[in-house]
Parts: sequence; structure tokens; C-alpha cells
Amino acid sequence: MLIHLSEVLSAAGKQKTYHAELLMDRFCPGEQSYEIVSREPMELTIIHEEDRKLAISGHIQMTVRFFCDRCLEPVLYPFDIHFEKEADMKESDEERRERLDEQFYIKGHQLDTEQLAMEELLMNMPMKILCREDCKGICNRCGANLNEGTCHCEEEPKDPRMAAILDIFREAAEKSDI
Repeated sequence: MLIHLSEVLSAAGKQKTYHAELLMDRFCPGEQSYEIVSREPMELTIIHEEDRKLAISGHIQMTVRFFCDRCLEPVLYPFDIHFEKEADMKESDEERRERLDEQFYIKGHQLDTEQLAMEELLMNMPMKILCREDCKGICNRCGANLNEGTCHCEEEPKDPRMAAILDIFREAAEKSDI
């Protein structure tokens, strides 16, 4: 949805609230593509503070289907994002780029809600997505999901020089099970 900002810019102090229906069905950070399972309309409030400066605040709620970084199982991740931004409409797109304040969601006097939502999702995306805190991942030999049980791969022979260190780890693991 494109929001024309000229109405808000018509007078200082003017405020307008929007409920923008988000139509995107995929979230594509970089080369990956993830399904958006559910989404609510974006709540957006735009205030013309003064001298063509806008205060933009909003709320985004959606759920995206990611894959666990360890075992590759699907994970539903809920986003509940509140944001606040400012835009100086006196500056051109080129001036914003020079200040390293690129606002891809504003072009001319139009605000693209889909671009704004995509930017907020990207900024709020977790660094690591896990199906659960204690996810064991997959076997690096056969690809079996270790959360569902152990695999039957033969363990590689250990370097005898590492035996003492392995014994220390084994003892520590036994003590933590107590």
C-alpha cells in the first residue's frame, strides 16, 4: 500500500492514522525466502511535527515460518514490532543517501508500507533461530535429526593424543548429570 504524505504535510501538527493491509506473503532477507504464515494490518501513525519533518510510528504483527539453524525443522516465529522513525521531507533521496540514512520506504511524497514492513522485519530478525533451546541438530555424517534419537553412524577413531582432554569432558558431563 502506498500512502500519499501530501495530506499530512499540508499543515504543521497534522496527524493521520492508517491501518495498512500488508499483501506480502514471503519475507526475503538476502537470498533466502520464508513464508509469512499470518499477518495483521500494520498500524501506522504519521505526524507532521514542523518544517516538513514527520514522526512515523507503528506496529507490525506477523508470523514467519523459518527453519531451525541446527536441525532444519520448520519454526514459526512471531514478530510483534513497535517502531518509531523520523523523516525530513525537505531532504532529497540523494541527500538521505549521503547521510547514510536511506529510507527505501519513502520515494518522493509516498510511503510504501510493504517496504517499511520488510525493513522492520529485517532489523528485528533474530541472529539464530532454534526450534528449542536444547536443539541437538543433525548428524554431520548421515543427516539424522538428533532430537528424534541417536543415529547409527560409526564414531571416528579419536586421536590418542586427545584422549586426556576427552576424559576431562566426559567427567564434566557425568558430573553435570547428577
